[in-house]
Amino acid sequence: MSRRVSPATGQAYGLQRVTRIWGVARATIYRHRHGADAAHRRKSGPLGAMADQDLAGMIRQLLTDSPFHGEGYRKLWARLRFAGVRTSRRRVLRLMREHGLLAHQRAGRPRGSRAHDGRITTDQVDLMWGSDLTSVMTGEGQAAVFVAVDHGSAECVGLHASRSADRFEALEPVRQGVRERFGAFARNVASGLALRHDHGSQYVSHHFQAEIRFLGIASSPAFVREPASAGCCRPRCATDRPRAAADGQRLRRAVHSRAEGA
Repeated sequence: MSRRVSPATGQAYGLQRVTRIWGVARATIYRHRHGADAAHRRKSGPLGAMADQDLAGMIRQLLTDSPFHGEGYRKLWARLRFAGVRTSRRRVLRLMREHGLLAHQRAGRPRGSRAHDGRITTDQVDLMWGSDLTSVMTGEGQAAVFVAVDHGSAECVGLHASRSADRFEALEPVRQGVRERFGAFARNVASGLALRHDHGSQYVSHHFQAEIRFLGIASSPAFVREPASAGCCRPRCATDRPRAAADGQRLRRAVHSRAEGA
C-alpha cells in the first residue's frame, strides 16, 4: 500500500502516511519484514566455551542431575564453572529463558473475584477492631506503641507503650478495649467481635491467638496481595507518634512502670 501511487498527486503514499492512518507503528512493519533475518542473527563477538545448542544441552543435564525441581540461572552458572565450562552469566540467563529452563516463580492472583472487596470499615461499632504497632524515640530510647482501633467509628479503644514489642505487650490494647467496651474480662465476653491484624510474629503467635480465642474474639488476618487491611490503624499510629515524641511523658511512665514491674 505504501508503494502505490496517488492518482491525485502522482506520488507514492509512503510508509509513514499509511501507518499513521492505519494506527500501526512503523517498527512493527519493519519487524515483520525482517523477522526471518533477525531470528538467525547472532550477537557479534567470540563464541565462548561451546555453541549455544551444546551449552543448552549441558544446562539441561545439570538440571536433570539436580535433586531440586528448579534452579536459578546463577546456580547453573556456578555449576558450569565447577564443571570446567567458563561462560558468561548473561549468556546462561539468555539460553535458559529461550529454552524455558528458568525456575518457576510464584504466580500472582488470577483475574477474577477478589478475596477482599476493598472496604475495611464496618457499619456498626464493636464488630471489628484493628490492631497494629509503631515505634517512637523517647529520652530513654526507643519505645513500641500498640494501638487498637474500632473499624466502625475509627475510635482508639486501646493504647499501650512498652520498651519491648513482644506478644504479651501486643495483647494489652485489646484487653483495655474489652474491659472498656464489654465491662468485664472473661471467657467469650467479646463474642461477635473480630480482630484484624497483620502477619507479624506477635499477632500470629500461639499466646496471642489463644488469648483472643478465650475472649471470644475471631481472628481476622490481613489479606495477602489485597488492599491494605490495617488502614484504620495507620492514621492513628501516624497521629500518636508526633504527640508521643513531643512530650514523651506517657511513654516514659509506661516504660518505667514496665521496667520496675520486671
